[in-house]
Amino acid sequence: MRIPPEEFESLVAQALDGLPAEFAELLENVAVMVEEEPEPSIIRSFGLDPRRSTLFGLYQGVPQPRRDTYYSALPDRVTIYRGPILRECHDRLDVIRQVRDTVVHELGHHFGLGDAEMPY
Repeated sequence: MRIPPEEFESLVAQALDGLPAEFAELLENVAVMVEEEPEPSIIRSFGLDPRRSTLFGLYQGVPQPRRDTYYSALPDRVTIYRGPILRECHDRLDVIRQVRDTVVHELGHHFGLGDAEMPY
């Protein structure tokens, strides 16, 4: 599947715009960015083989439930990986769905949800 980088970033922005207002308001200290590929060391840090594993996104930060009232730090970071998503998807609608699901999944980690607790 081929989607230019600018268009892919627009799909990520649309996924963020589609979040319910009550969640979007809680994302003021979260940077969401797009990168082409995850570093192999990131994949290995999860105990996975970079040659056989696919990583669509990554949350880096301190989940909200683990913060205290004095929490102050750099913004949390959500990275969406363009290459793995495009390789996995068969058409544009599949890309849109996967981008949305990945954004929601990674932001779920920001709100303290584990993989098994995600809303889909």
